Amino acid sequence: MKNLELKLISELFMNSDRSDRELAKVLGVSQPTVSRMRNKLKQEGTIKEHTIIADFAKLGIEIMAITFGVWSPSRIKEYSEKERVGKAKSFLSEHPNVIYASSGQGLGRGRVMITLHRNYSDYSKFIGEAKTEWAGLVDLESFIISLKGDVAPFPLSFRNLGKYIEE
Repeated sequence: MKNLELKLISELFMNSDRSDRELAKVLGVSQPTVSRMRNKLKQEGTIKEHTIIADFAKLGIEIMAITFGVWSPSRIKEYSEKERVGKAKSFLSEHPNVIYASSGQGLGRGRVMITLHRNYSDYSKFIGEAKTEWAGLVDLESFIISLKGDVAPFPLSFRNLGKYIEE
């Protein structure tokens, strides 16, 4: 990736609400150059979406949960990898509160989800459904983050990621 493209992505991480004209001034290039770069990065899939980060508590969301799990050995034998992935995608698509889910390694787990919940009851219901509907995901453990009344010393933001990319 070209250095100028990395700088554009970095600037977008720090504030994606800026116009191409504003970004052009910061990058020292013309506005059409920024527009072409942004469109190219979107077409290539480097930029997947533009979004906001809201104050979740003000939206009535009290809990963020980072949940780790493993596949049940008996279910691994019961379903092929393709079937397990299909069931996982089906489950996840029915739950718009899932903001990230993936495979990974660590803590003796192979799956991770980051979810948002209106309250503990909503979280508990979700975990129950995950255990029964997600084709053998078991041994779930969550780190639960209160978004209501707790002051995070470093709230969710992508601004620093923009700085990290420039390094």
